Amino acid sequence: MERRVLLAISLSFLVLFGYQTFLAPKPAPEDSAGMPPAATAPMATAPAAAGAQGAPAQTPAPAGPTETLVGETEVRSITVETAQVRAVFSNRGARLEHWQLKNYHTSAGEPLDLVPVAVAATPATPFSLRTDDAQVTADLNQAVYRVTGVTGDTVDATGAPVTLTFEMETGGGLRARKVFTLDPQSYVIGFSASVERQGQPIVTTIDWGAGLGDQIAQMPSGSFFSANSTHPAQAIFQKDGSVTRVPHGSLGASKTEEGQMGFAGIDDLYFVAVAINPPSPTLLHYTPLTLPDPSSPAQVGKYVSWSMRTPGPAQDLKFYFGPKQLDALRAVDPELTRVIHFGIFAWLAAPLLGALKWVHGFVGNYGWSIVVLTILINLAMWPLRHKSVVSMRRMQELQPQMKAIQDRYAKYKITDPERQKMNTEVMELYREKGVSPASGCVPMLLTMPFLFAFYSMLSQAIEIRGATFGGWIHDLSMPDPLYITPLLMGVTMFWQQRLTPSTADPAQQKVMMIMPFMFTFMSFNFPSGLVIYWLVSNTWAIGQQYFTNYLIGSPQVHNVRAGDKRPKA
Repeated sequence: MERRVLLAISLSFLVLFGYQTFLAPKPAPEDSAGMPPAATAPMATAPAAAGAQGAPAQTPAPAGPTETLVGETEVRSITVETAQVRAVFSNRGARLEHWQLKNYHTSAGEPLDLVPVAVAATPATPFSLRTDDAQVTADLNQAVYRVTGVTGDTVDATGAPVTLTFEMETGGGLRARKVFTLDPQSYVIGFSASVERQGQPIVTTIDWGAGLGDQIAQMPSGSFFSANSTHPAQAIFQKDGSVTRVPHGSLGASKTEEGQMGFAGIDDLYFVAVAINPPSPTLLHYTPLTLPDPSSPAQVGKYVSWSMRTPGPAQDLKFYFGPKQLDALRAVDPELTRVIHFGIFAWLAAPLLGALKWVHGFVGNYGWSIVVLTILINLAMWPLRHKSVVSMRRMQELQPQMKAIQDRYAKYKITDPERQKMNTEVMELYREKGVSPASGCVPMLLTMPFLFAFYSMLSQAIEIRGATFGGWIHDLSMPDPLYITPLLMGVTMFWQQRLTPSTADPAQQKVMMIMPFMFTFMSFNFPSGLVIYWLVSNTWAIGQQYFTNYLIGSPQVHNVRAGDKRPKA
């Protein structure tokens, strides 16, 4: 029975790991010119305002920009420095050009820009505005706005909130006003926009453009594991209290969603861009994009372009644009923490993440913090594992007698009433020897939530992104570049399998011995931090198995005398 539990547990891990490894959506096929299909359409063709059914409206091309009466004569950038980000706004269109996170970096050590470089120069960048009139849309996004509320091109917002106001007016009676508010310690952007034509308000759609710019969304061409080791942007929204995630490959040509949203936008593994509690009903439109990286032709990025329309003017909106860091999200809105996909073990994964950060406060290295926390967890589970091993050993000692009972009833069919006597004799044998078949399973099952929760936590924790362990492992969120830890993990898993007491038949034992090889292969693609956890956990289990064997001694197998009606010791 214990071996069946082990088999079920292993199959559970296979389902959990195998989906992302083998069933993840593949990159979009290339067209005849060798370019991904989505890359052939420039961002200027972003979907127009969605109608009642969410279909983009077809509007004629604008005749050209209208003369600006209120604005500035020169295009310039305004940089706002907070404690967390460096935000760069352009007065052309009053839009966001760059959103650089000071505490998160690229592989080159530069601050990470969440506005993708591949699409930053195109018309649709965050906080673009769109209407059903193509000429109005062109004027809103091409006009050079007047900037008030700040002086100079660089603004210090590290000590107090800063508000930027952009205004423009055209000769055709079109007036627009955008207001941005940035907080010193937050990743939240406050945003309001009002557009009028001849004194009449116009409902606008907020275009975010493509995102996100996280490097992990880039895929090296030709890499065997490239399609599985990346986490491209996807749609995410909380509608009517339920969080929905739509992967890049499942968006089709586009996707529209409308309703009451708690938050809505896009995310990838570690970062998110969402509107928080937008007015209801909110209309969302998503379009998947696959674009080449201009700095590296061998790479392509999978992005999602999204837009949002709210009823009436866009007033007092809030956008979270930053890391999926638990404390930062909770400080904005506790409900916003649901953007972190811990799964069904979120109730345990979140405390484990807090424990990992607590250990890191003493150790100072997330790799070694994973090692220390793994040891602490296994130390806490020592009594349960010890009890499970002892029970499995006692079951193993009774195996010859169990086999004798099964052989005597093997000639009867399962539906034969005589076959039921076998179960009666088995239970009598258990009572006689003081063994409970569940005593080996229950302690093992009690440890499983910790194992799954630890996996979920390490798979989602942004804290290990870019964190070094030492030696050849420079990023715990990426796979081991030399595959050393996955191979060691496979060896320890195989070793542990050989040491674990078994009551299974030889065929089942052979099936179980395949598991270490399968998990070793799959772990080539796992974050190295997760593999380190598994390696340390396996090593601890091996050491505990040897210690338990030393305490309880060698197994005492009870033989069966020929001719006995019932097996006797």
